[in-house]
Amino acid sequence: MRFDPEEFKKKAREDFEHAWYEGPSVLTPPGVSGRYPRLRYTRARTHPIFEIVQRLRETYLAMGFDEAMNPVIVEESDIYRQFGPEAMAVLDRVFYLGGLPRPNVGIARMQIEEIEAILGRALTAGTEEKLRETLHGYKKGKIDGDELVHELASVLEADDAAVVHILDAVFPEFRDLAPESSRNTLRSHMTSGWFLTLSSIWDRRRLPLRLFSVDRCFRREQEEGPTRLMAYHSASCVVAGENVTIEEGKAVSEALLSAFGFTEFRFQPDEKRSKYYMPGTQTEVYARHPSLGWVEVATFGLYSPSALAEYGIGVPVMNLGLGVERLAMIVYQSNDIRQLTYPQFFPQEVSDREIAGAIHLREEPASATGRHMAEGIRATAVEHAAAPGPCAFVAWRGEVAGRKVEVVVEETESNTKLCGPACLNEVFVHNGSVLGVPDTAKWATVRQEGVSTGITYLDAVAGLAAARIEEAARCGEEVRVQVKMAKLPSDVNLRVEDYVMRYITDHNKKVDLRGPVFLTVRSVIREPEA
Repeated sequence: MRFDPEEFKKKAREDFEHAWYEGPSVLTPPGVSGRYPRLRYTRARTHPIFEIVQRLRETYLAMGFDEAMNPVIVEESDIYRQFGPEAMAVLDRVFYLGGLPRPNVGIARMQIEEIEAILGRALTAGTEEKLRETLHGYKKGKIDGDELVHELASVLEADDAAVVHILDAVFPEFRDLAPESSRNTLRSHMTSGWFLTLSSIWDRRRLPLRLFSVDRCFRREQEEGPTRLMAYHSASCVVAGENVTIEEGKAVSEALLSAFGFTEFRFQPDEKRSKYYMPGTQTEVYARHPSLGWVEVATFGLYSPSALAEYGIGVPVMNLGLGVERLAMIVYQSNDIRQLTYPQFFPQEVSDREIAGAIHLREEPASATGRHMAEGIRATAVEHAAAPGPCAFVAWRGEVAGRKVEVVVEETESNTKLCGPACLNEVFVHNGSVLGVPDTAKWATVRQEGVSTGITYLDAVAGLAAARIEEAARCGEEVRVQVKMAKLPSDVNLRVEDYVMRYITDHNKKVDLRGPVFLTVRSVIREPEA
């Protein structure tokens, strides 16, 4: 809360020690929702794949490579030019692009009558002609598919819903369309794009060229699995120049991968020997990771002059490529690429600390006065917890909504104490379960190894009582709040967020907040003195 600095300066000069001890009086007591672990400063989560993509981009740029964007759609003929006799095997695993053909829609008298029946009116000769022209324009590609409904609605002077009904009921040609494949493919290797890019620039820029691209590739796998996806990211680079040799690949490998914690490197011939590489140059890169040991992380080689010649490229080109998802699996030590890439489709772990931060009070006072009231209720209950009944203790006096209010903690029955045995139970999260436990030897393990929510049953009930008293006082009413035996979180004014409850249920954990609380709080509104 705000305070007068001049007043505290004066107090400090008069009696420094007293002013120092008065320091906490300027603080607004936090509500339970404002206490740690519910109060947190958290960093937004990045997606692991895009995190690796960004780190690769930054590393390539730091190495002096310019960023490029290669074509994603590659013609089938380019695959033959690049892969030669190997092309058919490559094309077996690429995606061909297809689309729906545009039907040649005829309009006979029967179709006109069906349209008139749907619209509930006759069409003029001019409207019929415009209708034929519009459908013909769609067939010839003058009207795009997403514009057809709007154009027909304008011609027929009808709303879009009626036109959609007409297309479905009168023209089955649209409904019966089947896709047809083209000769265009989605690139399965970044190499397909590099040939197209280099052919346009190799003799128009200063050599050597150093380019990189981190982008999507697509491969028609028989099925996706722990190590294979149909859509993946390739981090690829090329170095093109008159004096480029295979040694470029080794140097680039070490410079690039050392940024990810790899310390030693080993290069060995790749048995696959793709035809777009020169014989004897296709090389696998193995790197030693501090915790995983030797792992395969990349492949490089020199493009074959035969393939380069197809695009008029007259200098040697070194190409290095690595799968981003593969690198991410190593960095994050994951054993399933699907779970790393699409975590939303897999069960997610929720830590004890996160669960603790998702436990709140159902009701708590909104004002600073109400929070002071709750603190007074708690302090009084703790101080007189063992007092035998019947008994009553004033916990707080103050003003709420212009009315003088007195808050009393009481026990009206004999042979009982002011507070029940579970009042001081504290809520902990241990191995995914939410437990309300006392400070006893039996529950020592939970209290030592678990995560505290910082909430006792008494805290929660005091917050409930203060909130109800605060609300009643605004209406000029007195109120009595009593909590007896707790069985559910709501019995002690607690709420567990829905996603955490789902996690607890799915993992056969439990929420056990049972216990005898037996606490009564009431308010008294005092009339102002005459």
